Amino acid sequence: MSKRNQTLGEFIIENQNSFKYSSGELSKLINSIRLAAKVVNHEVNKAGLVDIIGAAGDTNIQGEDQQKLDVYANDKFIQTLTKRNIVCGIASEEEDDFITINSQDENHQNKYVVLIDPLDGSSNIDVNVSVGTIFSIYRRVTPLGTPVSIEDFLQKGNKQVAAGYVVYGTSTMLVYTTGHGVNGFTLNPAIGSYYLSHPDMQFPEDGNIYSVNEGNYLDFPLGIKKYIKYCQEDEGERPYTSRYIGSLVSDFHRNMIKGGIYMYPKSTKNPKGKLRLLYECNPMAFIAEQANGKASDGFNRIMDIEPTELHERVPFICGSKNMVEKAEEFMRNN
Repeated sequence: MSKRNQTLGEFIIENQNSFKYSSGELSKLINSIRLAAKVVNHEVNKAGLVDIIGAAGDTNIQGEDQQKLDVYANDKFIQTLTKRNIVCGIASEEEDDFITINSQDENHQNKYVVLIDPLDGSSNIDVNVSVGTIFSIYRRVTPLGTPVSIEDFLQKGNKQVAAGYVVYGTSTMLVYTTGHGVNGFTLNPAIGSYYLSHPDMQFPEDGNIYSVNEGNYLDFPLGIKKYIKYCQEDEGERPYTSRYIGSLVSDFHRNMIKGGIYMYPKSTKNPKGKLRLLYECNPMAFIAEQANGKASDGFNRIMDIEPTELHERVPFICGSKNMVEKAEEFMRNN
């Protein structure tokens, strides 16, 4: 039985036999992400003291301005995962293409690929608002000992073996699932260890928070517009409270604890949606479902979507189950 305040390392060892594929490799992989997150957290906490905030001067594959911390976090996660020789491939939101690791080694038997958003919400760094890291882990589908290919990364979300996020806020937390519930660990900066602080995290089935960028209201589909008006009506438990940080990790984390819905629908500006299926939506959907929540594109389960490209975007509605189902009802009827 997992105990509050046990370290993340102790938790991983205690629970590794519950992993679908218990080889120890997945445990080492989670530990590597933990290490890289600590390094990134240290740098995030120095923002304003050193030259790490602001734009890096480049754009990523999506045409978005890269922040200096985007580049730093991307480098640190890739370096950590590569040097520890536990994955066969990495895909990052900040990279044009996936990265093959040890592709020339015929005896390379690593089984996992990692997809990562190294620093979600990085545009908020300059104003000291919480940011995060999102990661997703799959078993490769191509033969062991061969270079990874695009099909190893273009897997449905329901094939994930683990997913999680780190939120760098007033305290730093690592939250993850391997398909057996969701647990949250808080970093004690004095000694550098994560401790189990939020065991068996669950979305309340109902909530009273809706999170959406209402500045884009005029560009939203009619169903989303009507659902927002429904949230604002003075009836029953409503009106709901509007809370939007603009950092997916932070908005999701709050809603999972307090109960709520997060929405980033398609719009006339972003007709396919804005969030990335592989780096953001699939891992958050996996966590949501393991925490008694729900994730949808407005009509379909996120984790059943067949990816067609590495940086594919989709509409995203996620959170307390009853709230998501109500939003889907408005989408179907309009």
